[in-house]
Amino acid sequence: MVAGSGRDDRLGKKVAEIYDWLEMQISDSNKKGQCSACGECCDFDGFEHRLFITPPELIYLKANLGDENIMPMPTGRCPYNIEGKCTVYEYRFAACRIFCCSGNADFQSELSETVLKKLKSLCTEFQIPYRYSDLANALNAFANA
Repeated sequence: MVAGSGRDDRLGKKVAEIYDWLEMQISDSNKKGQCSACGECCDFDGFEHRLFITPPELIYLKANLGDENIMPMPTGRCPYNIEGKCTVYEYRFAACRIFCCSGNADFQSELSETVLKKLKSLCTEFQIPYRYSDLANALNAFANA
């Protein structure tokens, strides 16, 4: 991670633990579905869905990329999807890890609810206001700050 405050470093480690737990849940399940890595789901307008993130996830991304590399989202496509590939795959958000267009919707929903509870508890622990924000709004707010 990019060097930051001790608090952000501790928070980042806890987010990484949640992401590791999440990856274990997904790999242990046959309900995930098969991702073709086509990047279509990163075109939120075209795919007709939205991606929501939490403050701990954005803090984790910033800690790993650096403030200067947080990009605004001027269109309905994730700015980190370049030429069909995720350029922040290692640090991608929980919803990106969970969603698979051919996956089991109930499994994904249950996993999302569990992860959101874990991320919300980090907000409480680290005294961060909890916001479940649309990716575009979160990235644009940060970029304009």
